[in-house]
Amino acid sequence: MKQSPSPSLVDDFRSIVVEQRPLIDTRSPVEYARGSFPGAVNLPLMDDAEREQVGTVYKREGHDAAVRLGHQLVSGTLREERIRSWLDFLERHPDAYLFCWRGGQRSQIVQRWIEEASGRLVPRLEGGYKAFRHYLMDESLRLARSKEIYILGGRTGSGKTLLIDQIPEAIDLEGLARHRGSAFGRYARPQPSQIDFENALAYAQIRHDAAGHRYLLLEDESRNIGQRYIPPEVFQAFQRGKVLLLETPLEERIEITYRDYILFAQREYAEAHARGESPYDWYETMRHNFRRIRKRLGNERYERFSRMLEEAWEAQQRSGETQQHKEWIRALLEEYYDPMYDYQIEKKKERIIFRGSAGEILDYLKKVS
Repeated sequence: MKQSPSPSLVDDFRSIVVEQRPLIDTRSPVEYARGSFPGAVNLPLMDDAEREQVGTVYKREGHDAAVRLGHQLVSGTLREERIRSWLDFLERHPDAYLFCWRGGQRSQIVQRWIEEASGRLVPRLEGGYKAFRHYLMDESLRLARSKEIYILGGRTGSGKTLLIDQIPEAIDLEGLARHRGSAFGRYARPQPSQIDFENALAYAQIRHDAAGHRYLLLEDESRNIGQRYIPPEVFQAFQRGKVLLLETPLEERIEITYRDYILFAQREYAEAHARGESPYDWYETMRHNFRRIRKRLGNERYERFSRMLEEAWEAQQRSGETQQHKEWIRALLEEYYDPMYDYQIEKKKERIIFRGSAGEILDYLKKVS
């Protein structure tokens, strides 16, 4: 029988997810940047340079020498500053937990220093980052295989994401990946790291399961969403889902795409201007997107679509009017995305169980809930 961890350790990973427990990641910034957990803040015991020095000594002289150097590097005023950063966070989030890579030396030191400074025992994750990450990946696959899955399909611009947002049983994969999923789907904000995306997906699945939903609805995605990808076995499990096709008239699809790719996207780039982006970056991004699909478009269509984009941008610069962008959006939908969609949906036709408008799909899902 597995013994319960001591009060200084926690291993109920599911409750951490369901309760959205705040976490203090005591690893170095470079480790945190590769990937951490939703709700985790990086308040490291050692910064990158200090960790590198300790690692070098560990390789040359062993564990004890590395520990001595670590205590020398993080001492005096620097040690007090780091203790204060942990205590300040705990004042705002008294239910937080600690973790490091394997739940060993670093988080133990942080735990001890916090207790010595404040009398507060802050639990740390048993097994650290590695154990929690392993749990999340196992649960993500288990839930993908065990849940009844519905896939929401539909042509580009049909409003699938708008519909997903109205359905409590849905998980928004594009929202987690911060990408619209198409060649033109890049946001001004960068995508999360691959590890952050996988962890966020696992969190969403576990919370979905804890809510007691009978089925899981996902938007029809390829394995890749921008530069991020759904883990292969999880993606394969999702692909067994029954398909619901959202049917939206072309004119409405043009309006949705216009709002998403032009109005919303340009506003986002304008807001990013304060972070060093230029509004012109939106136009450069769109030109780059056309270049990325040049082979699939063919030279004639590529040149024509690029010219339509350029003319619409120039008209916008002169008058501030953005309506002309609808011309290249219409051409792109009809000549590029729709034929590609027809090909893809033909391969899924045996899994299609319902076709209809957004309202009709909502009515259908109410019956199966």
